[in-house]
Amino acid sequence: MKKYLHVINIGLQSNLAYRFNYLTRTLFSFIPLFAMISLWQKIGGAQNSGWTTAEMIFYYLLVAVVDVLTAVNEDDWQIAADIREGNISQFLLKPVDYLWYRLSLFFAGRIAFIAVAGIPLAVFIFCFRQYVLPPVNLTALLVFPVALVLTALLQFFISYAMAMLAFWLLEISTFIFILFAFEYLASGHLFPLDILSPPLKQILFLTPFPYQMYFPISIYLGKAVGAEMWCGLGIQFLWVIAAYVFARFMWRRGIKKYSAFGG
Repeated sequence: MKKYLHVINIGLQSNLAYRFNYLTRTLFSFIPLFAMISLWQKIGGAQNSGWTTAEMIFYYLLVAVVDVLTAVNEDDWQIAADIREGNISQFLLKPVDYLWYRLSLFFAGRIAFIAVAGIPLAVFIFCFRQYVLPPVNLTALLVFPVALVLTALLQFFISYAMAMLAFWLLEISTFIFILFAFEYLASGHLFPLDILSPPLKQILFLTPFPYQMYFPISIYLGKAVGAEMWCGLGIQFLWVIAAYVFARFMWRRGIKKYSAFGG
C-alpha cells in the first residue's frame, strides 16, 4: 500500500504541472453545458417523463460535477502508449501491479483536476444557484458518494480493458472514440435516460453505461429510491467487479503476446 501512496504523490506533482491545461479544459467544457441548460430553459422540462425544468437544469449541473469527480481523461491513451512503447517491461520485473499503479495515477489525476476545476465549477453552479436542489433525503445524501466511487472505478476498469487492445493493435484511437461516443449517449451524459421509451431504457440498463452517469444522479434527485436504489447499487457493484475481472483477463492475455527487445 505504501508504494501506491507514493505513486499517488508523484502523480499529484506531475498532474499539477499541467494545471493550466486542466483549467482551460474545464472552462471550455462549460460551453456545451451552457448550451444544454439554455435549451431546456427555453423548452421546459420533459414533463411526460416526470422531469421539471428546474430538475432538468440541475441534472446537467450534476453531470458536470460527476464528470469532474469520476471521468477518465487520458488514462487509456497513456496505458496504450506504455504498451506500444515498451514501458510496461519494468512492471514485469518489479513488485508493482500495473493495474493498481494506473489506478493510483487515476485517483491522483482526479484529485489534481478537482483542485484546479473546483473553483470555476463552483462559480458556474453559483450562476445557476436558483436551480440547485438538495438531496431528496438523508439516504440519498449518504449513498450518492458511494455510487460516485463505484462510477469512477467502473469508468477506469472499462477504459483500462479497452487500452489493453494495444497488445494486439498498433492504433486503438478508433475504438476509444467509438466507446466514448456510445458512453456519452447511453450513460445519460447528453440527456436523462428517463426521456427514452421504456423498452429502450430497459435495454440500456442491461449494460454498464447508465451506471457511469445517470444512476448516481438519479439517486441524488430521488428518481431511484427504496428497493430500486439498493438493487441498482448492487448491480453497479457487480458491473465494477465484472469490469475488473475483464481488465485482469485482458492483461493476462496481452502479456502472453507481448514482447520487448533491447534495453
